[in-house]
Amino acid sequence: MKRLGKVSHYAKQGFLILRTDWVPSLNDPVVDKKLTVVGVVKDVFGPVKRPYVAVKPRVRNPENYVGALLYVDSSRKKSGHARKGRPGRKGSKGRGKRPAPRKRG
Repeated sequence: MKRLGKVSHYAKQGFLILRTDWVPSLNDPVVDKKLTVVGVVKDVFGPVKRPYVAVKPRVRNPENYVGALLYVDSSRKKSGHARKGRPGRKGSKGRGKRPAPRKRG
């Protein structure tokens, strides 16, 4: 768990805006000091040395988090996309190769 920063304000667009000393990855889960998931990182903008971070909240009253310290919890980050179907099988649902396109004219 790494400190992200203090929430400066709640924007009209529905994002919690905070300032940080490092650049988090997009879609990183953001938690508070009680390890409650507050939201996810949706945008990083501003100067390189001290960027701003926009967090899309996943809580009922995000205005209550103004002035609170938030953290990035890397242990909650989801790994890549899970494939459905049988392991070791190429293609989707056993349809085989796609036919060549027809010539026109």
